Amino acid sequence: MKYKLVCIDMDGTLLNSKKRVSDFNKSAIKKAHELGAQIVITTGRVYENAEFYSNLIGVKSPVIASNGAIIKEKCTNEIIYKRPIGIEILKDIVSICNKYRVKANFNTHNSFICGSKFTYVLINKLFLKSMKLSSNGKLNLEYFKDGHELMKKLEEKYDDIIKCEIIHISAKKISALKKELQGLEDIEVVSSSTNNIEITAKHVSKGKAVEALAKYYKIQREEIICIGDSENDLSMIEYAGLGVAMGNAREFIKDKADYVTDTNNNDGVGKVIDKFILKENVACGHN
Repeated sequence: MKYKLVCIDMDGTLLNSKKRVSDFNKSAIKKAHELGAQIVITTGRVYENAEFYSNLIGVKSPVIASNGAIIKEKCTNEIIYKRPIGIEILKDIVSICNKYRVKANFNTHNSFICGSKFTYVLINKLFLKSMKLSSNGKLNLEYFKDGHELMKKLEEKYDDIIKCEIIHISAKKISALKKELQGLEDIEVVSSSTNNIEITAKHVSKGKAVEALAKYYKIQREEIICIGDSENDLSMIEYAGLGVAMGNAREFIKDKADYVTDTNNNDGVGKVIDKFILKENVACGHN
């Protein structure tokens, strides 16, 4: 089997517009995993949520979460890689957000620390219930209206905070804020939509995480497939032996990819796995 590691983004990639994994995708993933391929959920989402979907598709592989800030083995709970942002940088981020009157939210591997009530309500309403059930109460969600209380919490948890996310209805404000944040040293700033900003420590990216995991498993770059649709997927698409853009990806992502598959609503992930792993395996005479 040529490809031994498949790293798959979630939103806009593995998940369709209804936030579900299709039966075709599940079937292709299961067959590839049974052949020995590591199938790794690689997402900007918090680890506990990513683990839920990794379990849902029936694989035992590690999970890359928070845009590559943490890699964790599910079966043993071993942390393969983790890079927190750091308290001084967190203070700078909060200060810049205050300037723009925008609230930031922070993640550890299993918690949301929300400065934005909108984000707190959104997380609670959209998917926290299923996440809490899946993680047996290991997932925490807190909202801090008072800025001093928020900073106190950040100082308490500083060594575990691996990602900051900002969501705002104004794409114009997000663009201006993003530009200023990019002036800070020691952080990476990307977006997965026009209404959000995702911040991690310097040198953190999905691409770097895939590289670290490949070294951990002694897998060559040429043996890796990475599939995604957004700006935060670009680093892993460029790193992979086969970098795949979804049919629903933006054009600049497609331009950087080696291959463009179908959309997330038309089993794009499953079709890649079927073409480059399952059919190749049959062609090589393996059943």
